[in-house]
Amino acid sequence: MPKTLAPDRTVSALREIVGPKGILTGDDMAGYLTDWRARSTGTAECVVMPASTEEVSKVVSYCSRHALPLYVQGGNTSLCGGSVPGKVGGDILLSTRRLNAVREIDPVSNLAVVEAGLVLANLHEIAEKHDRIFPMHLGSEGTAQIGGLLSTNSGGVSAVRYGPMRDLVAGLEVVLPDGSVISRLNGLRKDNRGFDWKHLFIGGEGTLGIVTAAALKLHTKMTARADALVAISSPAQATEVFRAVRDRFDTRLTACELVSGTEVSLTLKHVPGLRFPTTDVPDWMVLIELGDTGGEEALREGLQECLAELFENGTITDAVVCQNLRESEDLWKWRHSFSEANKKAGHGIVFDPALRVKSVPEFIERAIPAALEMVPLAIPLTVCHLGDGNSHLIVMILKEDLPKIDDLEELTNRMFERIHDIVADLGGSFSAEHGIGRKLVEELVLRQPPAEIALMRAIKQAIDPTGIMSPGVLLG
Repeated sequence: MPKTLAPDRTVSALREIVGPKGILTGDDMAGYLTDWRARSTGTAECVVMPASTEEVSKVVSYCSRHALPLYVQGGNTSLCGGSVPGKVGGDILLSTRRLNAVREIDPVSNLAVVEAGLVLANLHEIAEKHDRIFPMHLGSEGTAQIGGLLSTNSGGVSAVRYGPMRDLVAGLEVVLPDGSVISRLNGLRKDNRGFDWKHLFIGGEGTLGIVTAAALKLHTKMTARADALVAISSPAQATEVFRAVRDRFDTRLTACELVSGTEVSLTLKHVPGLRFPTTDVPDWMVLIELGDTGGEEALREGLQECLAELFENGTITDAVVCQNLRESEDLWKWRHSFSEANKKAGHGIVFDPALRVKSVPEFIERAIPAALEMVPLAIPLTVCHLGDGNSHLIVMILKEDLPKIDDLEELTNRMFERIHDIVADLGGSFSAEHGIGRKLVEELVLRQPPAEIALMRAIKQAIDPTGIMSPGVLLG
């Protein structure tokens, strides 16, 4: 893409827009140019950090006038390389970290209007002060930002009850590729003024514009919770557990996670200070969380009764029901430590498919042997958001075994093809909540119908005709 200005003039012009505290160059950019897992590194002319929507608009307008590629980054916790710039040079990286204001909390309407750079954990704290919750929980919530979660339509452990980010958004404010601003932050439950355009930008990974603020749906704070760890003999029993618990508790089921013992053992080894509720780690387990506005004792007793029935009919082999808040927090602390442990342990080839819940056991039973056939020394790890069918498979190659792999990239590509073939055979999607980024661009073009790809490219061309927004991400 042609550049019309010398680099120093570009930096100087952008500094005039955002001020000296809003721009980084040279070595100061290092932490922004490599993704969280250190697998994707790019280069940039500068990192620009606007502090308002007006400043974002001016930065984007400048890049548009001078045909400068522009990438947007939130907390840089992407797992698909979509939040770092390209490798050619001359790109501008826009970080939303200074766009972190809370514009409004409306507990009557259950709405929070916040800026894109607000960290998810901070939103949890703010909602708590108003006796509300924002029900998105994931391991990176201490660094992940609202804008980044929107860009990939993140899911998290509570999606079984509340849905992914797409279901938690009531409106957006967006800066388009020409610098113009569109905004619907009034948070109306009913609004039929033409196209519901917010859904173009949720999951758009910064390729159509920059989300600067969002009206998010808050929910009633639960006054009671009940959590349990359930041991099962194989993934086939997991769907029976899910169905029984959901049928009994309906919307009180907040989370239902299927986890392999291999993942738990790896995590307990690499993350200090974690407590596991049993002496031995079962081969397979289901984590359950219930939430209600009634009494906690009755909720816990109901869960114990349900699990006792499942034990008696042979569906489960054991169960531990948490008796207090500390035990519940310990249970979910090691669940949310998986990503940290996997990063420390070695190189994981990560799969992020979405399937119908009933197809999850078959996927696991077919995908794990297929992966081990290709790389026998790997350790298969499974972390499945069972309630919504998002079944993560991590083919872990420990650090000490990496030198034994001749061509890691070639192995990864072959494994993508084989595992994603299984996903397609089961009628699933190869991307559930991590996005496409740079990692899955070829998979998208290969596996989606040509008419869908043509439609997406037509939308991209209509909104970003000069192609400055995140080139190389999502659509290649």
